[in-house]
Amino acid sequence: MIKSIQTKIILLFFVIGIILIGTLSFLHIYMLNNMEQQVSSQIESNEILIREQVVQTEAIAIIAIIIFAIITLLVGYYVSKSVRKPIKSLIESAEKIADGGEVEIKQISNGKTEIDELVNAFSLMTGKLKQNLNELANQKKQIETILLHMTDGIIAFSMEGDIIHINPAAISLLNISKTEHTFNEIFAKFDINLEKIVYLENWTSSEQRINIGEKYVNLLFAPFQDENDKPAGVIVVIQDITEHVKLDNMRKEFVADVSHELKTPITSIMGYADTLLESEYDKEMQVKFLEVISSEARRMAKLVTDLLTLSKYDNKKITKEETEFDLGDLTKKCIERLKFEIEKKNHQVECFVTANVPPVHADKYGIERVILNIISNAIKYTPENGTIKVYVGFVYSDAYIKVIDNGIGIPEKDLSRIFERFYRVDKARTREMGGTGLGLPIAKEILTQNNGSIDIKSEFGKGTEVVIRVPVNKK
Repeated sequence: MIKSIQTKIILLFFVIGIILIGTLSFLHIYMLNNMEQQVSSQIESNEILIREQVVQTEAIAIIAIIIFAIITLLVGYYVSKSVRKPIKSLIESAEKIADGGEVEIKQISNGKTEIDELVNAFSLMTGKLKQNLNELANQKKQIETILLHMTDGIIAFSMEGDIIHINPAAISLLNISKTEHTFNEIFAKFDINLEKIVYLENWTSSEQRINIGEKYVNLLFAPFQDENDKPAGVIVVIQDITEHVKLDNMRKEFVADVSHELKTPITSIMGYADTLLESEYDKEMQVKFLEVISSEARRMAKLVTDLLTLSKYDNKKITKEETEFDLGDLTKKCIERLKFEIEKKNHQVECFVTANVPPVHADKYGIERVILNIISNAIKYTPENGTIKVYVGFVYSDAYIKVIDNGIGIPEKDLSRIFERFYRVDKARTREMGGTGLGLPIAKEILTQNNGSIDIKSEFGKGTEVVIRVPVNKK
């Protein structure tokens, strides 16, 4: 291709030169012939002279043509070389860029032609363009990586409702099948319309909450525009708010339970107090009424105390006094403190402590409260003449206490909720026994604060097994 350009330039110069010289020679001969015809009739003696001049003129013209042709070839070769070299450089640079190679950028120096400067300018431009393209490619990869690993779903739709981009989280959260490729196919079942979002929402973002099976999902619709500020599509951000909804429901249930638990003793206290004030009763009846009032007041005080304890644990305001103590001895002391309740129901309580239990390092007061709560629950929910066995041992790096009873047990459907605040399997019976529904949640909080754990297994009508684990003191 370059050689073809060079040949064409030389031929062009050569043809133009021949045309110019030929034209001048023709005009010169034509003028001499005219002059010859004019003077032939008058001066015949000058005929020979004129013919000689014509021959000389023709010879001069031929020599001029030859000289001009040589000059044309030289000039054409020089010009073609000057053009050919930068064009060749441009082509090579373009081929390198097309192949993804690097382009060498040369500095412009004095003596360079305008074509050379153009080559250098082109090299600088292509180098900068390649750098910008690399930066755009890196940014694209970064954005794709972020979208790929986001826990929130992202879907971009065109104005026609076709999917421009979607990440795996969106597919999972909305349960999108392989056959759903448009806005209407995905959101029509939730009564969400693309046109309404784009044109009727004043071009601002909007939110909607939908329910998908057991999941609650929040949708944020954000229309976007093109460079001409015209509607270009909609981006949908999908957030899983299932846990937030559950926590909100738990908060509402908690407020309702607290209100109910406080209302019952307050109503009872007010009723008995008003009865005593309005009527005169004998000493024995007054004592009964006052006992009921006192019992309800103590239950309400215990409820408030438990609530305050939970609040302190939630806000990390409990001051732990960690000490080293023997878990076996502490368990035996707790059983001794509950001796009156044990004898009252004629329970057979046995405690077994293995000899290799190392001392634990934890909040002794908190662990003691947990042990008392678990054993007292076993006493409450085990019928008279029942059996309760307590084991204290050591496994791996944990000391454990296992409490097994043959009481009424817990239904399987309730086992997953027994650590929820105010949740009780049999509310009426638990309230009658003085329970607040906060004992197990408090026990779990205490053990969590001491890096321990609690597990409960139970079978309704056959009994319950509770295992408490506390890390031992590592020396």
